[in-house]
Amino acid sequence: MEEERIILVAVATSDNDDTLQSLIELEELGQTAGAKTVGKVIQNREKIHPGTYIGKGKIEEVKSLIYSTHADTVVCDDELSPAQNHNLEEALDIKVIDRTVLILDIFAQRASTSEGKLQVELAQLRYRLSHLTGTRSGLSRLGGGIGTRGPGEQKLEMDRRIIKQRITQIRGELVQVKRTRELTRKKRQENHVPVIAITGYTNAGKSTLLNKLTGAGVLSEDKLFATLDPVTRKYEFENGGKVLFTDTVGFIRKLPHHLVQAFRGTLEEAKYADIILHVADCSNPDMDAQMHTVYDTLDRLGIGDKKIITAFNKIDLAEDGIILKDLRADKTVMISAKDGTGTEELLKVIEEVIMDRKRLVDRTFSYNEAAKINEIHNIGQIIEEDYRSDGIYIKAHVPKEYVYMFE
Repeated sequence: MEEERIILVAVATSDNDDTLQSLIELEELGQTAGAKTVGKVIQNREKIHPGTYIGKGKIEEVKSLIYSTHADTVVCDDELSPAQNHNLEEALDIKVIDRTVLILDIFAQRASTSEGKLQVELAQLRYRLSHLTGTRSGLSRLGGGIGTRGPGEQKLEMDRRIIKQRITQIRGELVQVKRTRELTRKKRQENHVPVIAITGYTNAGKSTLLNKLTGAGVLSEDKLFATLDPVTRKYEFENGGKVLFTDTVGFIRKLPHHLVQAFRGTLEEAKYADIILHVADCSNPDMDAQMHTVYDTLDRLGIGDKKIITAFNKIDLAEDGIILKDLRADKTVMISAKDGTGTEELLKVIEEVIMDRKRLVDRTFSYNEAAKINEIHNIGQIIEEDYRSDGIYIKAHVPKEYVYMFE
């Protein structure tokens, strides 16, 4: 298949000073989707043009660039309104998509589980439904490439009524998926195994870290959104304590609203976790902005009260003497998930945070309190157990919220 040639277009407003970095990221997204960037255009404006995204002069500049580079598609760095999309296509006489469509296209390629595919299709359909207002061009457009792949591909000729019916159907199927996940989550809670949600900016090294810690065998590539579907793996410490690591989908600046809504169920794995393990790429000059995006997204999901451990990853690639700080984190560690540097220290820090949530039970129970002993075995971590003449001596760590049961 011939590589799609794209031109990237962005608008830098007075309150937006990261446009260049955002455009670099948009190029990486295009590469991940299988396209080649052949041109970039940034317009400085007080605000985005309400009708055509960019002004008339820039439209002419982009038209010349399309002609000279033989581009197939124009990709805008912000989500376009239906009118902007339609008007820009009319003016440029070429396919125009926005950042949201590009990300949805990548997700369509990456989703492998039935849940992931359903979530992607739901996001695609919601986006298309919101862009049917006043025009049917979005449904009648011909051709392939970015924005036409994935589960939603065959829906291009649907009308609003059929799209709504399909959205309702998908929601019903995802409700059943949610019930299954809740049962799994309930079982984990009953087993009292701490859950650690690995979060972070896309391509920060979350999957590489999960593989290094647990041998999970998750796909790990130097690409944005290399893995989409969440993976949970168990890890056992030398003292017998167990934890579950859950890898979540990576965050990104300007994460489309449709995706946040569609992937809320998956992202809520972090909401129900005991600890957030935030992986940050300290070799990326844009790390601070990426960390802000992660925390902003977590706040939007209502996840602000968890213990946070930040692992500054790719320390082997970072500048010498770099100062790394995260004021939101309870603990910070410097690691290289690729070669294993710092991972032992990270595990010690995780163990410390887990133990901080537990309390020591050190006493002798009478033999008629056997039910309490069984409960300690179920929820705690036994250090010492001795059957004596006056009863059963137990030394164990139990979650602090259960200590009252054994006093």
